[in-house]
Amino acid sequence: MTGIEPQEPHEPHEPKEPHDLTRLSINQETVKQWSLPELAAGCTAAGIGSVGLWRAPVQEYGVERAARLMRDSGLTVTSLCRGGFFTARDPELRARALDDNRAAIDEAAELATGTLVLVSGGLPAADRDIAAARERVADALAELAPYAAERGVRLALEPLHPMYASDRCVISTLGQALDIAERFPAEQVGVVVDTYHLWWDDLAPAHTARAGAGGRIAAFQLADWVTPLPEGVLLGRGQLGDGCIDLRGWHRRVDAAGYRGAVEVEIFNPALWARDGAEVLAEVAERYVRHAL
Repeated sequence: MTGIEPQEPHEPHEPKEPHDLTRLSINQETVKQWSLPELAAGCTAAGIGSVGLWRAPVQEYGVERAARLMRDSGLTVTSLCRGGFFTARDPELRARALDDNRAAIDEAAELATGTLVLVSGGLPAADRDIAAARERVADALAELAPYAAERGVRLALEPLHPMYASDRCVISTLGQALDIAERFPAEQVGVVVDTYHLWWDDLAPAHTARAGAGGRIAAFQLADWVTPLPEGVLLGRGQLGDGCIDLRGWHRRVDAAGYRGAVEVEIFNPALWARDGAEVLAEVAERYVRHAL
């Protein structure tokens, strides 16, 4: 006997170093106050090698120019957000949406990301048939998935919290997203697991395992849930650790389902946007290690 107690093995997500940021990706909206060059420089300085981008600021900067900036900075683009909004009944509006999504696919390919995040769209005005609206989403995917596959882009269907069902996203649960995604090859259509949208659903853990078994998890995003929600609710995502979501538990659940991709922090929060971007980035990295690993 040496008198030394044997040590317990590391938990799967216990960081081996104080700041294990290997899989961390910073979504552009988390530090919205930064320009694209500031985002690239800030992430590089912080040792963060991946970012998630949004179409509007990328288009404003120039898609080809943005792609060159990411390459020159050594950054991987883990996702482009967003395509979608497929639920219009009017044929002209529907055709316009499909054209816009083809453009989004082309932009994702230019940025060398394999993931285009899709938000399905809400109910059209005076429409109360949510099941039919979901079918229109499936119809749009049938047109777009082969086009995306030819360009090396996978469409990632994101379920949003039910409070967004009327105006933004008729797909509210991971199960609903999978029911549509599974009509297509897994390499063409996947799903997004976002803690902010799914934490409340007691069926989400089983559907996460289902998504993993089918190779459907295209992206994993973190944000916390803080109440009371602000007016408008869209900009109420909490900094990691400020709310009630078991972020570490979700990280383990997604990893157990076989996901090995980036962990993208996506927080819409005006209080964060009002602060110094480098300070916010450092805080996100510290909170990620403390609350999600």
